Amino acid sequence: MMRVGLTYDLKSDYLAMGVSMEDAAEFDKEDTIDGIENALRELGYEPDRIGHAKALVKRLEAGDRWDIVFNICEGLHGIAREAQVPAILDLYDVPYVFSDPLVLALTLHKGMTKSVVRDAGVPTSDFCVYENAEDLQSLRFGAPFFVKPVAEGTGKGCSSKSIVHDRAALAGVCDELVARFHQPALIEPYLAGREFTVGITGTGRAAKVVASMEIVLLENAEKGVYSYSNKGHYEDRVVYRPGDTARDPVVAAAERVSLDAWRALGCRDGGRVDIRCDANQSPLFLEVNPLAGLNPKDSDLPILARMANVSYTQLIGRIMDSAAARVTDNAQR
Repeated sequence: MMRVGLTYDLKSDYLAMGVSMEDAAEFDKEDTIDGIENALRELGYEPDRIGHAKALVKRLEAGDRWDIVFNICEGLHGIAREAQVPAILDLYDVPYVFSDPLVLALTLHKGMTKSVVRDAGVPTSDFCVYENAEDLQSLRFGAPFFVKPVAEGTGKGCSSKSIVHDRAALAGVCDELVARFHQPALIEPYLAGREFTVGITGTGRAAKVVASMEIVLLENAEKGVYSYSNKGHYEDRVVYRPGDTARDPVVAAAERVSLDAWRALGCRDGGRVDIRCDANQSPLFLEVNPLAGLNPKDSDLPILARMANVSYTQLIGRIMDSAAARVTDNAQR
């Protein structure tokens, strides 16, 4: 029986420390950890709760070790915060599930991610990383624009204000985001087409699409953007429409772009890729989430799995199978 450590950032812990609800938005609820733990037990593993990065350091220093660590820590500080736990585990030569520090540091920065994806030949929109008004001199596309923080998730910093129709207003919107999130802003053309999220399990050539779904905003939703607010009230504001590759060529193209991006970036084991279409309904890579939410009820990847008749335990099993194959392969070298 493999002993599996669980590393995670519990939302309630950080709220008790005085962290704001927005800053803790990406952290996990207790039922997420319960769900992962129960699934691992059902699969025949022996789970052991560790907690956040500092708790992991204490356990490692005390001599504790695991056959593998199931890591979903998002981190709190720094633009490479998602890479902190994998880096610690690499230092102690402890195997872990999901992507390595290089991938997690890269993919949190949406501008650098788009550069790599673009160089790999994967379709993505043009973009500009904004730190101050001088950066607008390199802007080579016109309005309307879409502006968001360069290194946030869960729709943080995204609202109807993110859609900017006047270039003269662009610097002000970007400066507000830079001041609020203490990081650069990302400027992209506003894409008016369909939006999808694509669930993936596996690594490299073995990676495959679990399912995809189209994100359709209802009349009462914040208009034009899958925003922080819309995500928080998805049950009342959003319809998730299952993708049908056999009948919808746009869905098939979105899934191809997603797999190509996943492989080009070196993502591992499981996660999601977000896609938005331009006015011609050509799918373009938006961003990747290599540490996708795993709440059994509310998170997109488990929702996608249910659409494909894959149970939550089966989803965790696929993720673990991918990671275990890597560990076995490394042990044989």
